[in-house]
Amino acid sequence: MNKTLTLFLTLFSLSVFGQKNPTDEAQPIVAEGKLLYKSEMASWYGTDLFLENYKDRENIGGYFSYTDNDIAKCVFFSKTENPKVIGTISFDSTYNIKTAKINLTERDFTQAETDLYQIRKMALDELNANTDGLFKFYKNTNPNIIPLINGQEKKVYVLTGPQQSGVVIFGNDYLLTFDKNNKLVTKKQLHKNIIPIEYGKTEDGKEVVGAMHSHLPETGDFITATDICTLMLYEKFAKWETYNVVSEKYLNIWNCKTDQLNVIPMKTVDKINKDQEKKNKKKKKDE
Repeated sequence: MNKTLTLFLTLFSLSVFGQKNPTDEAQPIVAEGKLLYKSEMASWYGTDLFLENYKDRENIGGYFSYTDNDIAKCVFFSKTENPKVIGTISFDSTYNIKTAKINLTERDFTQAETDLYQIRKMALDELNANTDGLFKFYKNTNPNIIPLINGQEKKVYVLTGPQQSGVVIFGNDYLLTFDKNNKLVTKKQLHKNIIPIEYGKTEDGKEVVGAMHSHLPETGDFITATDICTLMLYEKFAKWETYNVVSEKYLNIWNCKTDQLNVIPMKTVDKINKDQEKKNKKKKKDE
């Protein structure tokens, strides 16, 4: 597999010399996916730490996470008409719960937190009302709401998380966008279906080192930010080395060990496959 990947990347780098590189084009998606991952990691570990240290469960209204100067924070707010922050759990890049900072001082939201709270609340209201039937809900899954403010952009992603072990779920994900006044502007489904992928050993005991799914044209040519977030959350549990997302135009190869993306045009992949077939036929003929 590694030799094949190296051959792909070598030939691809030669074929795109002087052209726009799709790997470079996809880097903003990678960056956004990593922001989503940081938020979800803070939520995963922050929830456990907060519940261990905060005893008034009836006062908990909810939580959200965000990144502030490379520090990932999970903020819990009260169940009151005018919510206040009742706990802040802060992590460095290791997400080590032993070095996480726990602050249970009650305080007002910052301006950034107010915006995150408001767009999260609007997304939750949309999810619960679901008047147009956009959102789908499946057994043994749970929707994860991730508000994200990046520069002037205000978004909320909704991912579908598994409630059973040994499964990674791609798809059934959504993106809601908001204006500067936190009013809902657009909402759309990213993948058109749900893609559960089991991981672990095969029936003969071999470890599965990779997996893949494909994108319909409406999902886009590139891997999505939600795909990247999900991969970074589960790749170590799944023990994958690579994960591929195939679209009509590109082969997206995600390296699960380095968390880097390479994007190869399908035309290049087809050419490599045809060349390999010719070599195999010639080798078989010469034997």
